[in-house]
Order: sequence, then structure tokens, then C-alpha cells
Amino acid sequence: MDLSFLQVHGVDPWVIISRIFLAMLAGALIGLERTYNGRPAGFRTHTLVSVASTLLMLLTAFQWELVVSTAYLDTVRSDPTRLAQGIMTGIGFLGAGVIMKEDFRISGLTTAASIWITSAIGILIGIGFYLPAIIGVIVTLGTLSLFRWLEQLLPTLEYGVVTIRFLRRDILSEEEIKNIVAKHAISVSGSSYELESEGKFFTYKLTIRTRKLDNLRHLAETLHGMEKVCEFSVTPTSL
Repeated sequence: MDLSFLQVHGVDPWVIISRIFLAMLAGALIGLERTYNGRPAGFRTHTLVSVASTLLMLLTAFQWELVVSTAYLDTVRSDPTRLAQGIMTGIGFLGAGVIMKEDFRISGLTTAASIWITSAIGILIGIGFYLPAIIGVIVTLGTLSLFRWLEQLLPTLEYGVVTIRFLRRDILSEEEIKNIVAKHAISVSGSSYELESEGKFFTYKLTIRTRKLDNLRHLAETLHGMEKVCEFSVTPTSL
């Protein structure tokens, strides 16, 4: 196909087209992984981020070809890295939008990081630095998929917060509470206390850790069966 009519001062249009479509492919591959795992920023978001970064970097990659008159060559001073820094700063705001905090849980950090690195890959493609861009796509996909499997195999500590409320006249001692928690292979790393409703209720709030997330469920079942417990909550914080 003859695309000579699209040439901009000697720039091969196929070079521009190939970089844009390669950026679209790179963003789509990373976005598909995020969509498959039900993340808020998925296929379309990552594709647009990668293509947008490439489009902006094409401006700097071919900036001299865009200067029609040679009279400007002595006066124009351009640093492509400054545009790249601006892109990465702007992407930071987009990444912040997918980070959510609910109670003690924070989610979206991995998706925000994937958006950020997708932007970096788009920048590399935009300036024609293909090798690190391709390696970046492979490493990103490997990190998002393979490392997820490795995380499931590695022994990790699960953290949580347990809140238990008693009537003041039926309160259990802290030692008794810790013994109940310990029976479920859970250790207490911190505790706080609160007297509520004009002294009617006494509340323990414990920061806990365990090797298995199922232990928190078993603890909740035990607390549910205790008559002296008026209210309780068991909230994982490491999801």
C-alpha cells in the first residue's frame, strides 16, 4: 500500500503505524491479564495508556522532521526525557484512581503498578527502543501471572484485626481472649481497649497474624458460639 501521501518531511509512515500498533498489542496483552483477574483497570485502559504514551513520544522522536524551516534549528531546544517524565507523572494520577481502601484492606496496588509500567513500555516503543520494550512486556506478564502462582506457594503471614465486644459484667480477661485466639494458631501482635456506651460495653481490638487465612474463619466460628460475646468482627488486612 502506497502511504507516501502520509509522509511528514521524510518520515516513513509505516514506522509510525508499526509503533502505534505494537504499543496497542503490548498494552492489550497486559490489560487482558488484568481483565481476566477482574481488576478495575483492564484491557481497554492498559491499551489506551500504552498507545497514548507512544503517540506523545513519537512527537519527540520525530521532532526535527516536524520543523519545516531550518531557521528554527538554532533556536529550538528539546529534551525528550522531560516529556517522558511528564507522561509518567500524569499516569501516576490514573494509577492512584484504582487504589482502594476499605476498612483495613488496601487493593489496586498491583493494577496501579501495571498501568505505570505499561506507560513506560509505550514510551520505549514510541522512540523505537524495541528490545527493552519487548522484554518489559514479557517481564510484566510473567510478574503478573507466574509470580501470582509463586505467592500461593510461598509461606506468608496473614494479618488481621479482631474486635470483640462484651457486656461489662460478662467481660473475659485479656489472657483468656489470647488463649482462645492461640488455639487457632493465631498470635496477637498488639491490642487496644475501649469502654463504650457510658461504660456498658467493653471492647478488645487485637492485631493478629497467622500462617493460614482459614484460621481466621475458624476463630470467627468459635466467637460466634460464645454466649458472652455481644459483637465481634474478624477482618483480614493482607488481602
